[in-house]
Amino acid sequence: MRDGVKVLQPDGIVHTACELCPWGCGMEVHIAGGKIEKVRGDKGHPLNEGALCPKGGAALDVAFSPERITYPMKRAKSGWKRISWDDALDIITDKLTDIKVRFGPQAFAVAIGMPILLGGNTTVSFLRRFCDIYGTPNCFSVESLCYRCRIIAYILTLGKFPVADVAHARCIVVWGNNPQHSNFPLARRIIKSLDNGAKLICIDPRRTEMAKRADLFLQVRPGSDCALALSMMNVIIEEELFDHEFVKERTVGFDGLRSVAADYPPEKAEEITWVPAEQIREAARLFATVQPACIVQGTNALDQHTVGIQNSRAVAILQALTGNIDNRGGFVTASRVHINPIRLPERMKGTPIGVDQSPLFYEVWGRSFGEGQAIVFLNALLTGEPYPVKALFVAASNPLLTWPNSQKVKEAFGHLDFIAVMDLFMTATAEMANLFLPAATFLERTELCDYYGTLHAVPFISLRKKIMEVGEAWSDLRFWFTLAHRMGYDALFPWKDEEDAIRYALEPTGLSLEDLSEHSAGVPFGELRIDQYKQKGFATPSGKVELYSQTLKEMGYDPVPIHREPLESPLEGDLAKEYPLILTTGGRDVNFLHSEFRQIERLRKKRPHPTVQMHSSNAREIGVEDGDMVTVETRIGSIQIRAEVTEDILPRVVHIPHGWKEANVNLLTDSRPADPVTGFPGFKAMLCRIRAWG
Repeated sequence: MRDGVKVLQPDGIVHTACELCPWGCGMEVHIAGGKIEKVRGDKGHPLNEGALCPKGGAALDVAFSPERITYPMKRAKSGWKRISWDDALDIITDKLTDIKVRFGPQAFAVAIGMPILLGGNTTVSFLRRFCDIYGTPNCFSVESLCYRCRIIAYILTLGKFPVADVAHARCIVVWGNNPQHSNFPLARRIIKSLDNGAKLICIDPRRTEMAKRADLFLQVRPGSDCALALSMMNVIIEEELFDHEFVKERTVGFDGLRSVAADYPPEKAEEITWVPAEQIREAARLFATVQPACIVQGTNALDQHTVGIQNSRAVAILQALTGNIDNRGGFVTASRVHINPIRLPERMKGTPIGVDQSPLFYEVWGRSFGEGQAIVFLNALLTGEPYPVKALFVAASNPLLTWPNSQKVKEAFGHLDFIAVMDLFMTATAEMANLFLPAATFLERTELCDYYGTLHAVPFISLRKKIMEVGEAWSDLRFWFTLAHRMGYDALFPWKDEEDAIRYALEPTGLSLEDLSEHSAGVPFGELRIDQYKQKGFATPSGKVELYSQTLKEMGYDPVPIHREPLESPLEGDLAKEYPLILTTGGRDVNFLHSEFRQIERLRKKRPHPTVQMHSSNAREIGVEDGDMVTVETRIGSIQIRAEVTEDILPRVVHIPHGWKEANVNLLTDSRPADPVTGFPGFKAMLCRIRAWG
């Protein structure tokens, strides 16, 4: 262990939940002689059943990394200067007070990353409570680029956000998803179903590990998934393979959908998608006839497109056409864990930046997500419209590497008067900051973990236990509590510490901290809502599944999914002649998470450098061999990167992972909103060219 570590738990095994990715796998922390010896997977935990991914196995390497910063720092003319927490809090308090007086509270913004957003409902809710009290609506998160699109699309179609029940499915479609790298507990469950006889269809431009197991692999052109889904609907409808009773009694807009799907026979779809017509027919028939069936779409693979909303709507519609809603092995929901409300509705005033451009991103039928659109926020920083923003607090996020068009992000952040970053390491974004605050790892926090349907579709609550302290690192919850008290918000932050706040949150559940501490794998809470629609219908304006969305129609959007080419199409225009290759980005690597953990030697050894994955035929065209350095160019910028030549990617398609500072793919990407409904960028289907380096 590094210096400055104080272990707070007695010798033995402490059960907690990992937080080095979104899934929260159960973990055992082994303590002996007052020191932490090792971590292992918790065999009694329902998510991971004792297995850990490489990141989880390296939890101590992360916590004890020599590159980790565990004390506050202030930027000075001579560089970074170590300061106390009292000094850091004084600086922030003075800045926020001054900004509120001179420019109004909306001139302060917060950007939060995945560890905050998914680290536990209490953490993110108390952070937003602080913003409510201060008076700023401008909270932005990773969901400006990630996942929110699917939530909105499912709600618009089904009135709720279900998940795929792979454990009971007889046919599983893995669409734009590489679970061995992005969600290894899910991969384990899919493989168990396959071992029990389930059929597998994989749809992806890359032949992933899961695709190599598939009964049917459809190698689709990035940006054409909607056309593929519509063609599958065409086959299902024309061959009368849909669930007639469900469609008649439980859906609206079937005739409109049928009319649109009729324009996408497999032969036409083959020209658009590059998937053979007979494979499209086979996939449609397999999905419609082998029941129950579910589609497991990637985190962002279908969302970051011009038709992101329509792609995810198409997935939900395919589930509905085949009657795979609210059934074991299909799409399911579960009763929710209800904690005490933490936000303050009476203080949630104003709307965040980006709502005017993407109103459904903020709210669907009165269900508010409460966030602005970060892509629009960048434009606001550059133009000062609709009003100036002067200060930004960044928590567990690295926008300079993870948001599109890194040069634009850097320029926009340069317009801010003050930036504070709370993180584990000196990130690219932190290098621009005025103040660096040391964040605690999940091993150094007490946090409520309320999971819902991440894998097993049954919610449960568990407790992330504070096992140690490292240096002067603070939990995010402690920081916002302390800052609230410094700002004079004691009456609205009456809790004395994190545990006190969690006890308040738990009150409606009937559970206590002690209850959760005694159950290593958490406490199951609720049940599957099988056949729920038969009792309650669907929470849409029509009370049914909306194949045709009147809401989208009234807002000027396509009411039924329709294929539209990417902003940069390889099939049309002069740009395709200059940039003949399709660039897709964002694929996961199980060793890392977005821009995190590349400074951890144990993980970096497994993937020492970034690569651009390209088909051997395209490599031969430019005289490049595996391992050679190449230059990748788009109309936005260029980077140098090592070539990874393979047969496992569709010809004319190249893939570059994001998060690498030394080969930052977001120097190539465009921050123009691609999807008009959500404002999501088009990370998955851009145009590029590659040449040998030198």
